[in-house]
Order: sequence, then C-alpha cells, then structure tokens
Amino acid sequence: MPINITMPALSPTMEEGTLAKWHVKEGDSVSAGDVIAEIETDKATMEVEAVDEGTIGKILVSEGSENVKVNAVIAVLLEEGESAGDIGDVALAPAAKAEKAKPEVSKDEEKAAPAPVQAKVESAPSPAPKDSGGRVFSSPLARRLAKEAGIELSDLSGTGPKGRIVKADVEKAKKDGVPSKASPAPVAGASMATGLSKNQVVAMYEEGTYDLVPADGMRKTVAARLTESKQTVPHFYLTLDCRIDALLKARADINAAAPKDKEGKPAYKLSVNDFIMKAWALALQQVPQANATWAGDAILYHHRSDVAVAVAVPGGLFTPVVRSCDTKTLRQISDEVKDLATRARNKKLAPHEYQGGASSVSNLGMYGIKHFGAVINPPHGTILAVGAGEERVYVEKGEIKSGNFMTVTLSCDHRSVDGALGAELLGAFKTLIETPVMMLA
Repeated sequence: MPINITMPALSPTMEEGTLAKWHVKEGDSVSAGDVIAEIETDKATMEVEAVDEGTIGKILVSEGSENVKVNAVIAVLLEEGESAGDIGDVALAPAAKAEKAKPEVSKDEEKAAPAPVQAKVESAPSPAPKDSGGRVFSSPLARRLAKEAGIELSDLSGTGPKGRIVKADVEKAKKDGVPSKASPAPVAGASMATGLSKNQVVAMYEEGTYDLVPADGMRKTVAARLTESKQTVPHFYLTLDCRIDALLKARADINAAAPKDKEGKPAYKLSVNDFIMKAWALALQQVPQANATWAGDAILYHHRSDVAVAVAVPGGLFTPVVRSCDTKTLRQISDEVKDLATRARNKKLAPHEYQGGASSVSNLGMYGIKHFGAVINPPHGTILAVGAGEERVYVEKGEIKSGNFMTVTLSCDHRSVDGALGAELLGAFKTLIETPVMMLA
C-alpha cells in the first residue's frame, strides 16, 4: 500500500518547519537512505532521507512552504507494483498548511484573562498498526530482515510513517532486543500560566508608537524553553570572585609561544573563555555528584564533562556542546568552540551538536557585564554565568593591593544539586582558575 512521507521532527523541540527544497520529483525511484528533501527548522537546515524504497508517487507540499507541522503528509511513496491510481484521496493534513493570521478579538475578549492551555499528554509508543487481514504494516526490507533474524514484527513498534515498521526498527531490535510493551503515560497535571496575549499587550499602547514584528521560530523556541525552565526548575544562585592574574599571564605566555606561519600569523590564540571551559569541565570531574541532571524521578550522574557554551546569534541563542571537554587541551577547546560558534551563526549545526550535555557556560564578560544570573537550559543541572575581568583594589593582611578579578555566578537545579554541593563545585572551579597550571597537568 502507498506510504505517506511525513514532516519529520528533527529535534525534540521542533513543532513545525519549512520545506526548503525537494531533491526528487514525482516518478523518481528512491532507496532507503537517499536524500529526498531539505527541511529548515528554527535551529538549522537538515537533509531528510527516505526510510524505504519505492517511487515518489505524489508531492503534496511544494518547495518553500512554511509552517509545515511535524507529522503532516508531505509526499506519498509507492511500493513495487503500485501506481498513482493506488494513492486514492490522500489529503494534506490541516496542520501542514501555513497558519493564517488570527482574527482580532473584541474589546471584551481583550479584557478577559486568557483561558488556561491544556497540557500536552505524550502517549506511549504503540505496536505497528495492522490491516483488516491482520498483516502488520511494514516495509519489504523490514519484513525480510525480521524473518532472517527470527523477530516477530507484531512485537515491534514502528517509527515509520503512521507507525509503519522500517529497517531501523528491526536493526534496533536485533541490537537491543525486542522492547517490552510500554505502559501508558500518566496524565499531565494542571497547566502553567501563559502570560498576557498579544492583543492584551497591544491594547496597552497607543497605535503608531511601536513596530509589531512577529517572532520567528528560534525566538519562539527560546521563549518557550526558558519560560518552562523558570516555571519548572527550582533555581538557586551562588556567587564568588576569582582572581585571574595568573590566568592572564599564562594565557599571554602561551599565545606568545604559538608558532607562526610565513605571514607571521600565530597558529592559535587562546581566549579567557577557553580557560573557563577547561576549568569548569575539570571541576565537574572533581565533584562528580554535581555533574548531574534531573530526570523526572531519578538523577543522571554523567561520566563525561559535556559542557555547552552559549553563543548569541541574530534573533536568539545556541548552546552547542563540547563533548568530553575535560579531556581536551586548551587549544582543542579553542578550535572546537570557534568552529561550533561559526556554524551556529550560520545555522549549520546538526541537532546532536546542540543537544545533551550536563552543564553550560554563559560568558558576558566581553560586553562589560560584571555580574548576572543565567537561566538553566533544561535538562542541564547547572549553568555558570561569567562576568568581565577587571582590575580591583583589595585588602590582604592589612595592605591595600590591586589585582584582576572576575565574578562568576552558578545557577543550580535544586532537585539534583543542593547548596553545599554547588558551593563545593564552584570552589573547585575557583581553585583551577586561580592556579591555571593545574589545568595543564
């Protein structure tokens, strides 16, 4: 039977996207793994691969279509022996159509508080659907692989279009074993406050005194995630000052010793942030109980120090992750952060490059910000906010002296990191920053 090709969810937060380009046309033959389209999300442009072999029978969403909802049908794939006449009435899901502007509400409606939004309930994966004859919907390749491996298709949950079992499902079962049937998810609790609506806000200001610019996908995602974080994550904050004279000297010495090319350009140039990333990754290893994330009714204690770094981009924010940051040299960290930041600004990061991690570093020192408290990026357990390095006067043993200091603030998720644990983690970071030679051991 014809297979519906649907808009894929390329990240956990994706709800809709833009179908930027088709790499196939109606009548083209494709195999599993062939690139058939490019999808633009709020974060990046990604290629979409076919999950089955067949012929493109009909394309339902044209290139450049925006606001195409996840799981909306974008094309139909025909299997061997099928023709366009077998497609029947495949209607484009309403969610795939671009959202139209909502009508203005009346003055009475503007005064009324917005109705609470019902929380979304995620359903557990269900077994692959069957036709009237009891045959499990699956691709020919999946059926052959399952038969060879002695796996019952009825025991698997399909991840293909409309629950269809595909090659990846069988290979996963061969590797991890046949999954047990999932139990129904619990019903979500009361919804959270949604704030003032657009019309309620606009009504407070005189017409003509503002420009109303619709939020793009990235800004909507940032707003939703950080609102969720402040509403669901119990933040607490710890602040201390770090003396960075030794760090600045070490940085200057290392940069001065960097080899130069024929044009006199150094092979590398370390930043203060490179030292901060390294020190934070090592501190997480020294205090492993703080290298943690909350997971509903459990805590994940991470073996590696996968540290995300906040990168400002036009209209939003990315947090690409430096994996195993504690095991990398300062130069490796510097090169990787520069590469990730450049591709983040060009929206060329793959989802796995900005997902995961246990902690983040957000540095606003280059803007002259002395001190701030950052919002935790779920599911991270902590985020370190770094202020500007500056020369300050201080007293030591009754003598007035001067030195270079920076203020750092640690935001902790109290569910996984308690006060004393967070203080121990921040103390380990301070020791490393003030004694940078320890990072080179």
